[in-house]
Amino acid sequence: MTKLKDKVAVITGGNSGIGLATAREFLAQGAKVVITGRRKAAIDEAVRELGDGATGVLADTADLQQIDALVEKVKALYNKVDVLFINAGIGQFFPIEYATEQQFDQIMNVNYKGAYFTLSKFLPLLEDGASVILLSSISATSGMANSSVYGGSKAALNSLAKVASIELAPRKIRVNSVSPGPIDTPIMGKTGLDASAIEQFAGAMREQVPLKRFGISSEVAKLVTFLASDEAAFITGSDYVIDGGIIVNAVL
Repeated sequence: MTKLKDKVAVITGGNSGIGLATAREFLAQGAKVVITGRRKAAIDEAVRELGDGATGVLADTADLQQIDALVEKVKALYNKVDVLFINAGIGQFFPIEYATEQQFDQIMNVNYKGAYFTLSKFLPLLEDGASVILLSSISATSGMANSSVYGGSKAALNSLAKVASIELAPRKIRVNSVSPGPIDTPIMGKTGLDASAIEQFAGAMREQVPLKRFGISSEVAKLVTFLASDEAAFITGSDYVIDGGIIVNAVL
């Protein structure tokens, strides 16, 4: 099947994890894909792996000037965007009492400010009828210790998706968010925890998942691809949870 044949898709943070898996799925469905990242070596490796139809652009979405440069690059390449997957994000976890201003700003600058202005600055390039998907998290709506800033940044994304779905409806642009639970991605290694702490946390988390496993990036990618396609033409302003049932609080 080619659900996205001849579509142009931009994926921020597309050089690893969910972003890279989604790039693979988009390409398999016939799209041309532009991925971004903050490390040139990682972008180059991802583009080599993805092959024909993929383009990599070095861009830090926390830097508005780099978002401007990304928009101009995509405009020069394709002069339109049919699918915008705002995926770039970082995760840091700490108690409220130990939070620093630097940590707060870093998380918010990437996860919310960067996402907000990526959407804002790409609006002139978005085709009428385009699809925008924001990568949120179950942390946006669940209470998990040490996730106050991270969860807050994702809750802001959920709100943005709803507001944008109303503002962009006259152009038939659909805006949705996807909220994964525990997914086996490289982000866990970037939390600042050491290997033993990560394994301990992952083991405890796995036991809380009714399906008793972590999700994999390709499963999220298939959900994003559905929302990007015309099969989801009547879906906007919604948040899709993909978490193995972890936010379901069983009574017994």
